[in-house]
Amino acid sequence: MTKPSTPSRPCAICRKPADLAYSPFCSKRCADVDLQRWLTGSYVIPGEGRGEAEDAPQGPDDEG
Repeated sequence: MTKPSTPSRPCAICRKPADLAYSPFCSKRCADVDLQRWLTGSYVIPGEGRGEAEDAPQGPDDEG
């Protein structure tokens, strides 16, 4: 089975035709934009929030 020469979906960032070399993006630039958004927290995966007690580090005096 052969792969199609162009992906069926547009670039996930700019909506131009995607390039198989950078799929699902059209270029390295759009792939880098997406990575930067993940690294800076622009994208988040929904889930239950954490309480303050879970966020605070626990030391030897904080057991309980």
